[in-house]
Amino acid sequence: MTSRRDVVRLLAASLALAVPLSRAATSTPGIPHIGYLSMGSLKTNGVFLDALRDGLRELGWIDGTNVVIDIRFAGVDGGRFPQYAASLVKDKPSALVTTCIPSTRAAKRATQTIPVVMSVDGDPVEASLVSSYARPGGNVTGSSTLFEELFPKWLELLIAAAPKARDIAVLGNPDNPVEPYYWARFEEAAGRAGVKVLQFGTADPARFATVFADMKRQGAGALVVMTEAFLAGHLQRIVPLANGAPLPAIYGYSEFAEAGGLMSYGLSFRDYYKGVARYVDQVLKGAPPADLPVQQPTKIELAINLGTARKLGITMPPQLLARADKVIE
Repeated sequence: MTSRRDVVRLLAASLALAVPLSRAATSTPGIPHIGYLSMGSLKTNGVFLDALRDGLRELGWIDGTNVVIDIRFAGVDGGRFPQYAASLVKDKPSALVTTCIPSTRAAKRATQTIPVVMSVDGDPVEASLVSSYARPGGNVTGSSTLFEELFPKWLELLIAAAPKARDIAVLGNPDNPVEPYYWARFEEAAGRAGVKVLQFGTADPARFATVFADMKRQGAGALVVMTEAFLAGHLQRIVPLANGAPLPAIYGYSEFAEAGGLMSYGLSFRDYYKGVARYVDQVLKGAPPADLPVQQPTKIELAINLGTARKLGITMPPQLLARADKVIE
C-alpha cells in the first residue's frame, strides 16, 4: 500500500522535466525579496498564489511595490525543486515560501539560515521538516493541513444529505502527484462507510462538462470535490455543473458553498493563505522561525447552502442543519 512517506520520497527523487521557471521580478535593493516554490503552473495553481498576495496586501506588502515575489513552478513533478531552491537562495531572499513537502524539503536543504514559511498538506514533523509543532527549531515554520483526515466526514455528511446515493463520484486532478495516495485513502473511507466511490479527474478545464456527463453515465448519485488548487481555481465552472447534473456535492473549501455548492466541510483557502501571509509578515519583520509554532486549522466548519438544497429538491435533515456552522440562504 502506498504511504504518504512513499509519495513524498517519489516526488523528491523524481528527475523528469518540469515546466520552465517563471520569474516574477528581480530583486531590488532595499526591497524584501521572497522566493515562492510550488507544484503546477500559474495556470493550474495560481489561485493559491493570488490568495497569498491578497493576504500580504492586507498586511501592507504589495508585490512589485514594497516586496518582490520571485516565483518557481515545477510542473507536475517535483524533480526540479532542488535546482529551483538553490537558484532562489543565490539571490539571498528575505524568505522562502513553499507549498508542499517536497518544495519545503528542497528549501531546507538549500539553506539553514533564510526563513522558510511552508504551507503544506501533510505532517511536517514526520517529514523531518521541523522538530515539533510547538517548537519547530531551525529555519522552517508555517502551517500544515491533513485533509485526508476529513475524507470519512465528507462521506458521512454527503450520505446524510443524499441517503439514496450509493455510488459517489470523486473529482480530482490526475496531474497532482499525491492523487494516487489520496485515492487509496478515499477507497478505505468508502469501504468503512459502505458506499462505492468512482474516480474522475481532469487537468483541462475544457473537459469539465465531459467529466460530469461521464459521472452521470456511470450512475454517480453524489459528488466529492477534492481540495486542490486547480479545482479551487475553477469553482465557478464546477459548481454550476454539479448543480445542473444534478449531483449533491460536498467540497473541502468553503468558497464552493458560498458560490452555490450544496455543502462544504473544511476551511476557506483564502483565510488559510492569510495565515501564511501573517507568518511571512512576521519573518520579514525579524521574527525567528524557530520561535513561531507551526499552525494547523483550529476549526473545521460545515457550511450548508439551503438555497441550493431547495433547487436540488433535497430536504436537509434537521440534525445536519443543527451541526452547521453556517447556513446560506
